[in-house]
Amino acid sequence: MPGEMGWFVGVSGWFPREEPGFDKGRASLFTNPSKLQFLGKPKIAQGGEIGMAAGAHNTLRVAYFESRAAGNFTTGHDITVLDQTYTAGTFVTTNYRLQNVKISFEYLTWPFPVESRRFRLKTLWQLQYVNFRSAFDGPFLPTTDSSGNLLTDANGNPISFAAQQSKWFISPSFGLGVAHYASKYFRLEANASGFTIPRHTTIWDADASANIRFGHFELRVGGKAFHFKTSTQQDFYMHNIMGSAFAGLRWYSK
Repeated sequence: MPGEMGWFVGVSGWFPREEPGFDKGRASLFTNPSKLQFLGKPKIAQGGEIGMAAGAHNTLRVAYFESRAAGNFTTGHDITVLDQTYTAGTFVTTNYRLQNVKISFEYLTWPFPVESRRFRLKTLWQLQYVNFRSAFDGPFLPTTDSSGNLLTDANGNPISFAAQQSKWFISPSFGLGVAHYASKYFRLEANASGFTIPRHTTIWDADASANIRFGHFELRVGGKAFHFKTSTQQDFYMHNIMGSAFAGLRWYSK
């Protein structure tokens, strides 16, 4: 069946609208609150993948996607984010970029031997990388004195109200995938996997799609969800649950 021989490449896009959360972790050493939502609607989450048959109906796949957005808010109280503290009433701009890389070995679990059966149940053995870059700035806060001279800190460096930081982690994930090949030109597919270390990191993702093949190409439409949380043991952590419709296009070598 398609994907069980040769190799393939694909591109996809989906349209999550959920806004990531930001808060201080257990390693923070201050009392000001830090909890906030990144405002601004995310742009299309674009992704790509490459895969190859690994024998006996198994598949090895590498997939990537990223999502980003920018927004702003006015603080209702003093708030500390990264190495900056913004007092109440400060106009703050934000932006972020989320990246995910997933390496997945999809092992045929049932039926075996396949013979003429069209249903597949696979166990998913994965390694995932998540990176979340966040940035903040107070663009209207003064950086010069009344004479136009640059304000400096105790070390003589120009004062800046910008701050940025990346939090990343690598985690295994395990799950199940099912597929039903109604024909060589149409199949239904669903996958779900995840892993958590309590009070540290969490990741899970799921998708379901209808897939229509024409020649070497395959059109995919369905729904996708993704959740991550960076370690709460650090000074700051980020989290989000994303879900929306998606569409993709694959090219198969055979």
